[in-house]
Amino acid sequence: MSTFQQLIQLMAALRHPQKGCPWDIKQTNQSISAYTLEETYELLHAIESKDINNLKEELGDLLFHIVFHARIAEEQGHFNIQDVINAIIEKMTQRHPHVFEQDRDNRLSDEDLQQQWEEHKQRDKNHNNRVLDEIGHKLPALMRAQILQEAAAGYHFDWPDALPVLDKIEEEIEEIRAAIKTNEADHIKSEIGDLLFACINLARHFELDAESALRQTNEKFIRRFDFVYAQMHAAGIEFGPERLEQMEKFWQQSKKVTG
Repeated sequence: MSTFQQLIQLMAALRHPQKGCPWDIKQTNQSISAYTLEETYELLHAIESKDINNLKEELGDLLFHIVFHARIAEEQGHFNIQDVINAIIEKMTQRHPHVFEQDRDNRLSDEDLQQQWEEHKQRDKNHNNRVLDEIGHKLPALMRAQILQEAAAGYHFDWPDALPVLDKIEEEIEEIRAAIKTNEADHIKSEIGDLLFACINLARHFELDAESALRQTNEKFIRRFDFVYAQMHAAGIEFGPERLEQMEKFWQQSKKVTG
């Protein structure tokens, strides 16, 4: 018996109506979806940290969730894990004709391959009235924004380089200033969204992943705030609005100490 088959049997045992785990038995695809997303982000964190041992563990956790979702679907009579595997094999084979077709062309450029990939994706989708509707619609907003921009760039709807994007960011900042003067929450929200979208576009023009960039900044903020917290505690200074000047001093020091 393969180890993968053992994993499938383990999941079946956990879900057994009489002998299984009470928590696992009552779960649905919907109830574990948040945990699946959490495992995905933990996997991304392991990749960003270049922690190869943790990467192995997080890949296992995510694989467990895939088997979990498939088991629930199988119990409901929809599909099983083998159907999932068969479907992805078929999809990847169809989307890589330059690899698997007998008369394949291995001389395609990266741009040709991207266009070919998008054409296959479009054929696989059920079209509606909006061209970009189905692109990344289940992803977090930041990740989807970059994918939407990449899709639009495939239609040549894009800035020629990064400099006009910087101008756009400055324009959006001015529009936020104007929106703040109106004191209308929806207007301010809309303009902040426009600024975030422009910043993601800037990352894309430098071929950077905006999600990864933000995770990196989150980690940097954690390190620097931890330094500020430790310094405030060591100095016996309570946190409060009247201590902002002191906190700023420690924050500037944190940049030199923590990077």
